[in-house]
Amino acid sequence: MKYKLLLAGKNNTIIDDFFSHLNDGFDAVSTSLRWDDIMNHVRLMKPDAFCYCVGNEVKENAERTSNLKAKFDTNNIPFIVLGTEANCSAFFKMAACSVDFTLRYPMKVSDVKDKLTKFLDDWYKEERERREAEAAEKAKAAEKTIENAKALDLEIEQALSDIGKLKSSNFAAPKRKHIMIVDDDSAMLKTIKEQLHDKYDVATALSGKIALKFLEKKTTDLILLDYEMPAEKGPEVLDKLRANPATKDIPVVFLTGVTEREKITQVLSMRPQGYLVKPVEHDKLMSIIEKTIG
Repeated sequence: MKYKLLLAGKNNTIIDDFFSHLNDGFDAVSTSLRWDDIMNHVRLMKPDAFCYCVGNEVKENAERTSNLKAKFDTNNIPFIVLGTEANCSAFFKMAACSVDFTLRYPMKVSDVKDKLTKFLDDWYKEERERREAEAAEKAKAAEKTIENAKALDLEIEQALSDIGKLKSSNFAAPKRKHIMIVDDDSAMLKTIKEQLHDKYDVATALSGKIALKFLEKKTTDLILLDYEMPAEKGPEVLDKLRANPATKDIPVVFLTGVTEREKITQVLSMRPQGYLVKPVEHDKLMSIIEKTIG
């Protein structure tokens, strides 16, 4: 292949050699040392190398090469200097950058061709190998990313499976115990419910009739039953509970305002799980509930 060279500098003899004697090995285009001219040629031509043909250079031109070199490095274009030993030495004293390759004259045209071609062959071989290594590294990184994503998918899938199993296992949160309060005094119902609702599910009924109706379709773990009610007293309600197979085993604790020994004996004769004297003390209430249903 013929390498494309962008030529600049004050050594017209070297530049002319590329057009007259080296055109079979290189496609050469010359440009001025103006920044805009060089950058336009780089953009349009996309050269394989920039060749600075050194003559009697002024310091300003030599110092400008540092900016040129930085631009060519960004575009992976090698920066080559060609000139006599004296001109090259003077140039390098003034220039503020290193170069990628130097050809010092006098030199046969055939040697220029061979040395320049070999340098460019080696340069682009290394560049190709570097890009292949970068591509391989990116491919490896991408493969690793895919593997990590697959591993993450498996972890998520396993986590979702574990959550599903946990939901269906016996590790679910225990169901709260249910308590029914039966009392014709609404203020008493409200007071006791407020004492219990943080720990238990609570239902209230203003009469035994309402309570029995509730228990036809639902159940409860404990009944707090008022002993003295106008329509149907607590003992009557308890008798009906004991007579029904569906409710006969529900624990019952009487709430009573009576303190006569005879009536207390009557209460106990019905074998409730306990009784509490009104006004009900919170600690005693919680103690008897915990002993009865936990």
